[in-house]
Amino acid sequence: MSEPAFSAHAFGPRTAVLSVSPITLPIPGRPVDLQLRITAPVTGDDLPVILLSHGQGHSHHLSSLDGYAPLAHFWAAHGFAVIQPTHLSSSTLTLAPDTPGAPLYWRSRAEDMRHILDRLDAIEAAVPQLPGRLDRDRVAVAGHSMGGHTASLLLGARLTDPDEGTQVNLADPRIKAGVLLAAPGRGGDALTETVAQNFGFLLTTDFSTMTTPTLVVAGDKDDSAHLTVNGPEWHIDPYRLSPGPKTLLTLFDAEHGLGGVSGYDVAETTDENPARVAAVQQLTAAYLHSRLYPGAPAWQTAREALTTGPHAVGRVEAKHDEAEPTEAA
Repeated sequence: MSEPAFSAHAFGPRTAVLSVSPITLPIPGRPVDLQLRITAPVTGDDLPVILLSHGQGHSHHLSSLDGYAPLAHFWAAHGFAVIQPTHLSSSTLTLAPDTPGAPLYWRSRAEDMRHILDRLDAIEAAVPQLPGRLDRDRVAVAGHSMGGHTASLLLGARLTDPDEGTQVNLADPRIKAGVLLAAPGRGGDALTETVAQNFGFLLTTDFSTMTTPTLVVAGDKDDSAHLTVNGPEWHIDPYRLSPGPKTLLTLFDAEHGLGGVSGYDVAETTDENPARVAAVQQLTAAYLHSRLYPGAPAWQTAREALTTGPHAVGRVEAKHDEAEPTEAA
């Protein structure tokens, strides 16, 4: 299979992209049909797929298929096909508050991604320029904030269902790599009292089973005080508490928006920084490219360019397995 049109040093010119929405997938038992957007380069075959899970920001439409354009457009311009669902937790939907799973629909979010992978043929057929162009053997998942929790479940993290008391395993072997952006950390006494009382699914998160290769991205100023008492370190838990291979990117001076990844000119981005967003775009694309195409130099080159020297945007460390952490500076 051919490689996508991705610059080896992650700074090459963007290619033109197409973006189609909404694509509607009827899902039996789901309160509303699953709607999604697909963004892909207009040319190229064997496109690796990124499933992108939205967070729960204050802006109405960012928590939907219409959010995260800075990431979706960049990734597509560098050779990926990006698929974004509108989860049931989206503020664009008007579901009754007593709908099963409300308000965050943690299980349904992960199931949305599995439905997408089950029905890639239908998704391709819905876009005239797409049939036959998706590489089903190279699939990644990415998510920001609550979307990071969704992605972590698909990558192998587990939890105990607070209503049923059963352990939940939603890992999907079709997903070969992941990116967690400002994702939630461990539960227990790391949570605020309000979160522990109202979002019991976060109490029992277990990263020890998250074995899929993953890049964890955290801001060193992301204290998320409404969620955790552990400050910025909480968002590093998915790296620290999971086995390798894992890579940690800690962004200097970054808060929860990581410079503004959820949308262009988003008012609630407390650390708006276009250069930081550009670094996240490049480093995440490079990481996924090198993971999905073993031996490709994109990650090494982008990492050296952006996380070393006096103008470094952050620092990188990595571990190959649970017992063998190594520095990757």
